[in-house]
Amino acid sequence: MIDVLDYAPIAATILAIPQFLPQIVRLRATEDATGLSWAWALLTSLNNAAWIAYFALARYWSALVPAIAATLMAGLLALMLTRRGEAEPRSVGLITGWAALLAAAGALFGRAGLGTLLTAAFAVQVAPSIWTAYRTARPTGVSRATWLLILGELGCWLAYGVHESDPRLTVLGALGVTASLLMLARICQPRTRAWPRFSSVGR
Repeated sequence: MIDVLDYAPIAATILAIPQFLPQIVRLRATEDATGLSWAWALLTSLNNAAWIAYFALARYWSALVPAIAATLMAGLLALMLTRRGEAEPRSVGLITGWAALLAAAGALFGRAGLGTLLTAAFAVQVAPSIWTAYRTARPTGVSRATWLLILGELGCWLAYGVHESDPRLTVLGALGVTASLLMLARICQPRTRAWPRFSSVGR
C-alpha cells in the first residue's frame, strides 16, 4: 500500500525551489524593505551553500537542486538589500564567525560534523527575520507568499520526520513551522508600535 507521506520530501522540494522568488519580486516592484532582515537572507544563502557541500559529500544529488536554488536566490536577495543600504555592520562579525564554524566542522569532522551543525542552522538563520519583523511597526516589505512556501516545505519535513521517526527532521520541521506561523501572524496583524530597538544579530 502506498503511503502518501513517503512523497513528502518531493513536495518539500517543489515548495523549496521557488521559495525566495516572491520576496525578490516584491522587493524589486515596491522598493520596500521594511521589516526585511539582511542577516536572514545572507545566513540562508550561507547555510544552503553548506548544505550543497553536505549533499555532495553524501551523494544526495536530488537534494542539490533546492539547496542550489536557495543559495542563489537568498544570495540575490541579500545583495539587493545591501544595495539598498540594509546591511548592518554589527551583524557581519557574527555571520563571519558562523561561516568559520561551518567550515571548521566540515574540515575537522567531515560530513558528519557538518551535518550535525547544520541541524541547528535553521534556528540561526531564521532568528534575525523574526526579530526584525516583530520590532518593526509595519513590516510591509515582507512577502507573505515566501513564508507560506516556507511553511509548506517545513510542514512536509515535519510530517516526514514524524513518519520516519527521524528526530533531526522532526526538530527542523517543528522549528520551521513555528517560525513561519510567527512571521505570517506578524504580517497579517501589524502592530502600531515597534518593539524597542535593542542590539541584535539581524536588522
